[in-house]
Amino acid sequence: MKRRDFIKASAIGAIGVNLLPLSLHQSNRLKAQTTAPDVVWVENGEPEALFKSAMKELGGINKFISKGDVVVIKPNIGWAKTPEFAATTNPDLVAEIVKQCKEAGAKEVKVFDHTCNPWQRCYNLSGIEEKAGASGAKLTQTYDHKYTNLAINGQHIKEWPIYKDYLEADKVINVPIAKHHGLDRVTLGLKNLMGVMGGRRGSLHNNFGNKMADINSKLIPTLTIIDAYRILTANGPTGGNLSDVKLTKTLIASSCTVSADYVALDLFGHKLHQIQHISIANERGLNKFDLTKLNVKKVKLA
Repeated sequence: MKRRDFIKASAIGAIGVNLLPLSLHQSNRLKAQTTAPDVVWVENGEPEALFKSAMKELGGINKFISKGDVVVIKPNIGWAKTPEFAATTNPDLVAEIVKQCKEAGAKEVKVFDHTCNPWQRCYNLSGIEEKAGASGAKLTQTYDHKYTNLAINGQHIKEWPIYKDYLEADKVINVPIAKHHGLDRVTLGLKNLMGVMGGRRGSLHNNFGNKMADINSKLIPTLTIIDAYRILTANGPTGGNLSDVKLTKTLIASSCTVSADYVALDLFGHKLHQIQHISIANERGLNKFDLTKLNVKKVKLA
């Protein structure tokens, strides 16, 4: 089934469970790897090497991207900041993802974001326009006429305008940067998908966790790749002070956004119950894997 048909059918079968916190620094919590892991944590490398290692552990890019696919890569390009401020996704990572998708036979790779600052400055200063474009991606701004109302039928959101290119893509790779956020402590994969939403996004900040769960039930990516090469530890999401940036040289990858976000909390020392939108997403059954039994593979590059 094509991803766009899956969205239309609203076929979600995961069951939510209550969770205990995960600490990636406790080796007894990491299971022996007999199959592809649910989540991969790779550290101590440059963005390209981190992504290559993660894909190797997950079974290769061809497991997710097929010949002829139209692929959307959704990074965070929301702010007019250069990469060292950790407000936007690392451009070298985005470029490597584009490259591998093209090598896997993707027909077209689109990269875009509904930016908060003027889009031209965001695309330029982030470095994503230059580097992703050089790898073969098609980068455009988001156009008002390309949003279409999607039936959500959630507890709090009944419908919302979503960008058509996202909905019509064969495959979607969600590539957030891990950073602090004043609303609910962190912004990771679930919140990054606000960048494909139109409408009055500010209204989502009231009862944020439940509304994020509603909308994310329909916005299911093929892969979530969390950029933690640099993380923003305070004054997010815009940043602007290099003292708030921590160089961690890490990447977290999973076919389940909730699982990736959950594991990424360890970057900040947070527990699940502290992060409302991720906790509610799990309680609502948006998790593909049982988070109490996650098969996590941790890799440290030489």
